[in-house]
Amino acid sequence: MELSPEALKLALIVVVVIVLWFTEALPLAVTALLGAAACVVAGVAPAKEVFRPFADPLIFLFIGSFLLAEAIRQHRLDRRLAYAMLSLPAVGERPLGIMAAVVAVSVAISAFISNTVTAAMMLAIVSGILAAIDEAADRSGARPAAAFATGLHLCIAFGASIGGLATPIGTPTNLIGLGFIREQTGVSISFPGWCVMSLPIVAVMAALLVAVMARMFPAGVDRLVGVQAFVQAERSRLGSWTAGQRSTALAFGATVAMWVLPGLCLVALGPGHPLNRWLRDRLPEGVAAVIGAILLFVLPGDRARDGRRPRALTWSQTRIDWDIVLLYGGGLALGELCFSTGLAANVGQAITGLIPRDGGAAAALVAVAALVAVVTSEFTSNVASATMVVPIVIAMGQAIGIDPLPAALAATFAASLGFMMPVSTPCNALVYGSGRVPLRAMMASGAVIDVAGTLVVTAAMLIAGRCWNAP
Repeated sequence: MELSPEALKLALIVVVVIVLWFTEALPLAVTALLGAAACVVAGVAPAKEVFRPFADPLIFLFIGSFLLAEAIRQHRLDRRLAYAMLSLPAVGERPLGIMAAVVAVSVAISAFISNTVTAAMMLAIVSGILAAIDEAADRSGARPAAAFATGLHLCIAFGASIGGLATPIGTPTNLIGLGFIREQTGVSISFPGWCVMSLPIVAVMAALLVAVMARMFPAGVDRLVGVQAFVQAERSRLGSWTAGQRSTALAFGATVAMWVLPGLCLVALGPGHPLNRWLRDRLPEGVAAVIGAILLFVLPGDRARDGRRPRALTWSQTRIDWDIVLLYGGGLALGELCFSTGLAANVGQAITGLIPRDGGAAAALVAVAALVAVVTSEFTSNVASATMVVPIVIAMGQAIGIDPLPAALAATFAASLGFMMPVSTPCNALVYGSGRVPLRAMMASGAVIDVAGTLVVTAAMLIAGRCWNAP
């Protein structure tokens, strides 16, 4: 198929954007804006068409989620959850139990707030735990091996990235993949629908992470004295629940309820019930996130020193990651133009020769999608990886004549699984900057988790694809 002039110009723009994303010569969001603006100037499409994705409903899911996450952070609900889980009797002072608890806390918190914020918070908590262990070891002489501290730090970074897969809002990569899938395949995946697929993947990956870290970075002692005393002391410092924490929990709980309500009603009432159609049309995930965020500006916060009681969140306290919002809008714009100009179809047809045309085509495409997304995410941001890989995978599936949904989802999940390098994710960079993680240790353990993640995602999406196609 011969490329149109618009597709040829778009191909040049996409190549330049990808190079800039890989080299990070410009901020990623600036590169995304540059690509969108260049498409208008080059005549690829009118400005209204190019910039339409910047007002996509998922943009408002981003914004609402950022506001909720900021309130959770400011009111220290994340720390309250972290110390509550670390103080469970099942954790105790066993090295394996502590590693498992650090992974579980990182996964649980990063399912709803930024992976980077989760890693930063857990880094401070784990630093305190290690300091308590060292202080107790000075008295008892039972000092754990230095490798254990490395393993705990890697549990933070890898656990936060894995936890981001759990919900659509766990990481921007998920929403970018869902946006491409909805626009190019017509399939809209709900919040509960995503969780049905993601939670088994997250559970298996978290269990594998604990097993790998415990094997590669053993503590060398049976008990880590001082951990529970430190956790209990930190938990007591948090005190009782404040008004701001209760308001934030209420707003967050209401938002999650609105996210899962359509799925529950669909199961309970059936697809033809009028309430399901009303919820689908009137209460999409983006609207639910905005409503939940607005509640933060209505519900009471903590009383100030001068006696005033501000709201749970004020506008001056808000922090929205506009770089992610702009990166999503620009990436989705380029992806949609790749399809509308025929560029994606041509690229898909050009590389489909690598995929067998027999009965194994669907499985091969899923495996290739997961592998390419993982490798790409090692050298560029997860968001950029998903933006580049998911549209091509969809085009390849359409060119072969198979359902591209399992492969597109595999690429979406796998784009968050870059673990080997400090530059792969901000979480990796944070723990590497602590000085407790040698580069060789990160690369070795990250390679193991990369391979395991690729296999788990591939297997999960193949199983999901068979379930969808089952009579």
